Amino acid sequence: MYIGDYLGRRDLYTPDKLAFVDAGKNPEWRLNFHQANLRANRLANWFKSVGIIRGDRVAILARDGYEHLDCFFACAKLGAVHTALNWRLSWREIHEIFQFVKPKILIYSTDFQSTVESVSSQFPLILMHLDWPGLPNSSHFETCVQASPGEPITCDEVEAEDTAALIFTGGTTGLPKAAQVSHRMIAWNTLNTVIHDVTHNDIFLNVFPMFHTGGMFVYTLPQVIFGGTTILIRQFDPQQVLTLLEREKVTIFGAVPTMYQMLTTASNWATADLSTLRFCTSGGAPLPVPLIEKYTAEKGIRFKQGFGMTEFGPGIFALAPEDAIRKAGSIGRPNFFVDARIVDDENQFLGPDQAGELVLKGPSYCSGYFSDPAASSSALDHRGFFHTGDIARYDEEGYFYIVDRKKDMFISGGENVHPAEIEKVLYQHPAVLMCAVIGLPDARWGEVGKACVVLKPGASASENELITFLQDRLARYKVPKSVTFLPALPISPAGKILKRELRAMFS
Repeated sequence: MYIGDYLGRRDLYTPDKLAFVDAGKNPEWRLNFHQANLRANRLANWFKSVGIIRGDRVAILARDGYEHLDCFFACAKLGAVHTALNWRLSWREIHEIFQFVKPKILIYSTDFQSTVESVSSQFPLILMHLDWPGLPNSSHFETCVQASPGEPITCDEVEAEDTAALIFTGGTTGLPKAAQVSHRMIAWNTLNTVIHDVTHNDIFLNVFPMFHTGGMFVYTLPQVIFGGTTILIRQFDPQQVLTLLEREKVTIFGAVPTMYQMLTTASNWATADLSTLRFCTSGGAPLPVPLIEKYTAEKGIRFKQGFGMTEFGPGIFALAPEDAIRKAGSIGRPNFFVDARIVDDENQFLGPDQAGELVLKGPSYCSGYFSDPAASSSALDHRGFFHTGDIARYDEEGYFYIVDRKKDMFISGGENVHPAEIEKVLYQHPAVLMCAVIGLPDARWGEVGKACVVLKPGASASENELITFLQDRLARYKVPKSVTFLPALPISPAGKILKRELRAMFS
């Protein structure tokens, strides 16, 4: 058993302990660590039989389900690279990703069969379908798992710095980047997580997509390493979440503010018993104080808030429950093995209450971006600090606050949205002369996109036409909720569009 054989070690230590519940299945799957390890060995043996070796990428396109973990643990045993895809992406976006990631296998659910058919027609892949019917040249996932031998399988050459998974983060240029999550990164993030009160007996309900760092690495992998139980659902459903929190006696739960708000409007909110929760974690955006007060008063919930990034951790900052109201708006203090600083435009360290760029250093940083040495190199400065692109400050007590985003990215419903990617598509429309996409506050989603468009002389286009144009080419969560036509955009003397003026105009 080597560093990537996570379930092999758990099978040795606690084989009979409940490891996973997949509440998205009917009937539900309930697996102990021995059963989970057996499945991972079988899938790893099948992968090996079709030629998967150390370093090969194995992609999966499916809503949340235990098969994501089957794939991750099987890849880890072989030293292959788990590559989960955002199922909201269009087939063109996925094809673009495949051009540089070059996976050998694509595992998919039939919800996305038309996407897979389009991609696979232009890119050679071994296909596996999770449910019926699959494409004609596709193998059935569960049939392959059950038909394969279950003897232990590992790759002795795998090292701690080897990439275990690729997690995609949008780029400000509109091109996706794949952060390389190493086994070393996973281990250090787990240590940072344990320091923040995870125990051997915790039960965690995961509602984050498994293609997100939040779904796979915030609590799910630390839970495996620590021997706890993780519950999965297919997709977020407030009533189901409240039912599971009570029925399974969940002790740790994490979500984004939008989800916490939706839970309070579920039909079973008033009757749900959440007394087993030791704490809840909120991230992605500041948690409104009235919502904290509602959970505290009605359910006795203690909130921890935090801040993470795909490339770092993902656990970077944490705000203790006792500070949730006193330090409202803060992302907390750095986790134990994270060095956080604020720098000015000359990259000099700043003191308390001085706003500048947030930079980070520590052993839970990723191994750069896959197949992008230029981006990997430019992400770190000469001192080894990772530049986040976020404008932040810290107070005299060492609590950090995000002030603004140096980059134009905004967060909608917990999803990072990069305006440059949307603008790139808008410029493909024949009527668009100039455009700028901004994020505006929204009561439900935190922020939503607005496209500000200047049309070419003599050209015409409607709001609905442009939104439909974007929907055909982008994931739905990236598409702005509104389009405003302007005679001109505010331009700086240097010729740059002044998005801050646009935000002030519409917020």
